[in-house]
Amino acid sequence: MKKQYIIPIFVPHLGCPNECIFCNQQKISGQLKNVSPQEVRDTIEYYLKLFENKDAEKEIAFFGGSFTGMDVEMQNAYLNVAYEYVKQKKIARIRISTRPDYIDKQTLKRLKKFKVKTIELGVQSTNDSILKHAKRGHTYEDVKRASRLIRLYGFTLGHQMMVGLPESTRLDELHTARDLAKLKPKMVRIYPVLVIKGTQLEAQYKNGDYEPLELTQAVEICKELCQFFEKKKIKVIRIGLQNTETITNPEKQESEVIAGPYHENMRQLVASAYYYDKIVEKLKKINTKAKEIELTVNPQNIHEVVGYKKENIEKIKNNYNLDVIVRQNEKLSVKKMDIKITKTYKEFADDDETCIKLK
Repeated sequence: MKKQYIIPIFVPHLGCPNECIFCNQQKISGQLKNVSPQEVRDTIEYYLKLFENKDAEKEIAFFGGSFTGMDVEMQNAYLNVAYEYVKQKKIARIRISTRPDYIDKQTLKRLKKFKVKTIELGVQSTNDSILKHAKRGHTYEDVKRASRLIRLYGFTLGHQMMVGLPESTRLDELHTARDLAKLKPKMVRIYPVLVIKGTQLEAQYKNGDYEPLELTQAVEICKELCQFFEKKKIKVIRIGLQNTETITNPEKQESEVIAGPYHENMRQLVASAYYYDKIVEKLKKINTKAKEIELTVNPQNIHEVVGYKKENIEKIKNNYNLDVIVRQNEKLSVKKMDIKITKTYKEFADDDETCIKLK
C-alpha cells in the first residue's frame, strides 16, 4: 500500500453555530487564533518539505470547526489555496470536517469544484436526547440526510462519534455504531469524552452532575466498537483526541484536560486489549499445563500484542503463571497471531519440551 501523509489545517470553532457542552475548539486543537489563507499556504509548504517520502500520497485536511458553516468567501479562500496544490499534483486529495446540519446540495456542488474528496461529519451520537443534552443543535435525522447527500454526490463519507457523553451508556454507543454502519461511511473516528477547561461540561463535572468514564471503561467500549466496525469493513482511523501541548496528561500544569479517560496512545491501549483477549481465548483452549508460550506476530502488530509498556505480557505472566516469548515474522499476515507452547510442567507432560501450536 502506498504511504500516505496528511497535512492538518486547524480552523478552530469557525462556522460553529453554538458551543457544545464538551467543546472548546481553541483548547482542543491547540490553535488559539484563526488562520489566514497565507498561513494555510505556509503550513502546506512546511509539511511538503518535512515529508521524507516524496512519492507518498498527500492529503490536505481541514480540521476543527464546522468548515461548511464558515462564511462562503472564507471557505473558498482556503479551498483555492488547497486546490492549487491539487492542480499541481503535489496533493492528491482535500478533506473537510463539518456538522450534519451544514450540508446541502448547493454546498456539495461547490465543494466538488474544488476537488474535495472526503467529508467527515461530527455525529457524536444518534440518540436525539443525548444530542440535545450535549447542545449539539442537530438531530439524527440531520445525520441521515447529510450522509445520504454526501454519498449521492460521490464524496467519501466519514463519521465521528463520542463515547461517555452525559446520559449516554454503552448500549447507546453500540446503537450509535449500528446506526452509522447503516449509513455506510468508509471511516470512523471514536472520541472518548474528556473534560476540557472552559467548557460547560467542566461546570457539570465540578458540580457533580457529570462523571467521566474511567480509562479502562473507555478502552473496553472502544474495543467493542472497533470490533463491530471491523466486521462491517468500516475503517477506524482514530481513537482519542490528538495529543497537543495542552491536550495532554491532566497532571501536567499546562494541560487543559480536567478529567476523563486521557491517554497519550489510546489506540494502542484499545488494540492491546483486543490482542490480550485473543491470547486468552487461545490459552483457554489448551488442555496441557503450559509453562512457557511463544507468540509469533507480524512486526506491524508487535507493540499491540506486547501491550503498552509490556502490559499484556505482564498480565499473562501474573494471571496464568506463564513465561512469554514474543517473536516477529514478516511472512505472517497482519493481525494474525500464532501461539506455540514451548515448555510444559513435567507433572502434566512426559516431555518438558513438548510443542503444541495453536493457530
